[in-house]
Amino acid sequence: MRFAKFARCALVAMLGLVLIGMTLGAASAEEPYKAQIDALRKGMEKYKDYKVAVRDLYLSTVGCVHYAGEKIAGYMEYPKGAMGVHFVNLTIRGAPDPMKPNVLIYEPVGKKLELVAVEWLVPLTAETKERPSLFGQPFMGPMEGHEPLIPKEYVHYDLHAWLFKSNPLGVFAPTNPKVKCEGYDFSLLEKPTKMMHGP
Repeated sequence: MRFAKFARCALVAMLGLVLIGMTLGAASAEEPYKAQIDALRKGMEKYKDYKVAVRDLYLSTVGCVHYAGEKIAGYMEYPKGAMGVHFVNLTIRGAPDPMKPNVLIYEPVGKKLELVAVEWLVPLTAETKERPSLFGQPFMGPMEGHEPLIPKEYVHYDLHAWLFKSNPLGVFAPTNPKVKCEGYDFSLLEKPTKMMHGP
């Protein structure tokens, strides 16, 4: 009886250590870039007001994008959750600049839009020699465009960073289960996009 109780306590302690190790592992993966990510967050603060974003040529795609979490062979995998409303700046081109994402992402909350994340969107072109990466994170893709908002012919890589809303899936996950599109007039349930071949 005493041994069974000891074994249970040992198992609970072991599970606790595993969970702590997983949390520390996730934190240490972002640690080398903490100062850079903090600087990015500070630089993006002004866009909490979406009108400032529009004045700086970040234009809304209107739809609040979310995913059901379905898995389809040969398609990108998006865990169940939302991305939100994308504001895209088509004047930002070239190699991805860690301090200048070309997409801002907002969550509709009541009658307001709250800035939750940023994204870098990089088209796959003949000049693309390798998969882009920022903050030690390889971009997802290449993938077709996200129809109906982006034509499927727009093959690209992308990387999200959840700077203003915590994400249980990780700072650089593509979707966030805490972000909601329900009740928003332009809620858009997207299907996963097809994976393509790249360098």
